[in-house]
Amino acid sequence: QVRLVESGGGLVQAGGSLRLSCAATGHTFSPFAMGWFRQAPGKEREFVAAISWRGGSISYADSVKGRFTISRDNAENTVYLQMNSLKPEDTAVYYCSSRKNSAILTRIAHEYTYWGQGTQVTVSS
Repeated sequence: QVRLVESGGGLVQAGGSLRLSCAATGHTFSPFAMGWFRQAPGKEREFVAAISWRGGSISYADSVKGRFTISRDNAENTVYLQMNSLKPEDTAVYYCSSRKNSAILTRIAHEYTYWGQGTQVTVSS
């Protein structure tokens, strides 16, 4: 059974940095693209970043481009989201996701098969 566990969230001042991690277990013998989404109170879940299986293709939401960096370590089955120059509007629960049997990234939430429980990121002004 596939399980995704996020870590690294917390409280940070505007302009600060955080690094989120997502450890995936259970994805055996198949490539899988991974993504990060976020959901703020009262808002819909939105795309943040995604990375293909081998990391050759990466996509970012316009709102985080130039500030966030997604990366992955397939040997460790872990994906990372380095978040710099954080803003109060980045405050949200951040979710890690993976696509079953697909190495190709997507920005569409319902095309991801598995989801983590989420980690809270709060940016104070």
